[in-house]
Amino acid sequence: MSEEILGRFEGGRVRLGPEALSELYDQGYFGRPKGKGLELSLVEAAYLLDRSRVKILRDGEELDFRAFFQAASSMEKGFEFRYVVYKDLRERGYYVQPGRPDFRVYPRGGHPGKGPAEFYVLVISERNPLPLKEIIEPVRLAGQMRKKLMLAIVDEESDITFYEARERSMAGVMAGLENGGMATLLEDRVVLWDTEASRLLHEKGFYGKPVGERLQLSLVESAYLLEKGKIQLTDRQGRSVELADLVARASQIDEDFKLKLGAYRDLREKNLVVKTGFKFGTHFRVYKQVHGTKKVPHSEYLVHSIPEDHIFMPPVLSRAVRLAHSVRKQMVFAYPGDGIRYLEIKRLKP
Repeated sequence: MSEEILGRFEGGRVRLGPEALSELYDQGYFGRPKGKGLELSLVEAAYLLDRSRVKILRDGEELDFRAFFQAASSMEKGFEFRYVVYKDLRERGYYVQPGRPDFRVYPRGGHPGKGPAEFYVLVISERNPLPLKEIIEPVRLAGQMRKKLMLAIVDEESDITFYEARERSMAGVMAGLENGGMATLLEDRVVLWDTEASRLLHEKGFYGKPVGERLQLSLVESAYLLEKGKIQLTDRQGRSVELADLVARASQIDEDFKLKLGAYRDLREKNLVVKTGFKFGTHFRVYKQVHGTKKVPHSEYLVHSIPEDHIFMPPVLSRAVRLAHSVRKQMVFAYPGDGIRYLEIKRLKP
């Protein structure tokens, strides 16, 4: 280490003299030039200190790595997690700079001044709840800047799992909606009685489940078809059931019903086929197209409806994404915003 490269720990930054520009910034793109010298963030300074590239003084006293790390972690919430991620990305050969929300990562072969960053990075501890809005804001910023958002989740052993989060546009190629006729509301499902209408609704739109020659519809399918005027619904005593009555009853059975109906309606309006995702632990499995019912393809998406104020727990999020990946599907979260919006989260291998 060059004895001349001394840094002074002041005000949440480490400041170095002009000699650091050529040795640290020009060669490794550490820090940011400021005045005639170089300014390092605390994670950058810790990384360089650990590699004996700099010495750091505070109030005239030299700090070793332990003393600096403890001081930095007391000043910056989440410092220890950001350091783990910064170190990992640097050791993978990426140029990394502090920025919103936590870091900017440049593609291999790129660096500041040569080209734009590829990823914005949000660092998350597996133990910390993650509000949806804390993902959505950087996702939209990344989209506006034509970047990708990387979620770096650090577990209790300081291993990192990387995800990409992005807004997803959803579209299918199914078209048309057959009439269904008279149907009866039972406990938690609906039976469509007309055999020909049952056949057409199932074969043309993949609605319901045939039971003999009749079709059983889920509550969310029934609400959508009733809303579209494609079925007429009565209770077992023959009394008419209006949409508001069905939604109220379904909401007593399923507290997520209104959320699910909003997403279901939007997905069907986008010409997608929507079926229950129960066996995958999600609300829906979604197909772009189904050609008949004899050879149903694999669904492309798992979709789960969440409220706008939803808070993710990272272990639950990890399980959902891993399951979707294991069955070759994309994990998408539907949430109300300007209409229904979709957030896709998938595993990422930097």
